[in-house]
Amino acid sequence: MAFGMQDATSDGDSEVMNEINMTPLVDVMLVLLIIFIITVPVMKHAVNVELPTATSQPQNTKPETLQLSVDAQGAYFLNQNAVAVDTLPAVLQAEAAKDPQPELHIRGDKAVRYEFVAQAMAAAQHAGLRKIGFITEPKN
Repeated sequence: MAFGMQDATSDGDSEVMNEINMTPLVDVMLVLLIIFIITVPVMKHAVNVELPTATSQPQNTKPETLQLSVDAQGAYFLNQNAVAVDTLPAVLQAEAAKDPQPELHIRGDKAVRYEFVAQAMAAAQHAGLRKIGFITEPKN
């Protein structure tokens, strides 16, 4: 098979063949490779874990968004309605008491002084609003 004698009748020489025939070894390796390719996916070991089940209801109440606009003259508008400077903290406190608490989006005019925007932020902070954001226009 791997080592053998040459046919003595052909030449009359009785020498030992000193080469290994690789064909049967390659055949065996290919058969083993095919067997491993087929059996490895079947032999996957899975850990059985009992996962907890949860029943959750989707949250239907979204917190509303308040838009506080400050125009170039420093006038305040809450959701497009004019609000006086002295009543702004009271209105924001009433909104902060709601459950869930609304988000406050501040829109400041490009020409407004920063002082008016800072007053609006301070009033929102003192009222207890936790989510405050700014709305800007994208640069073209």
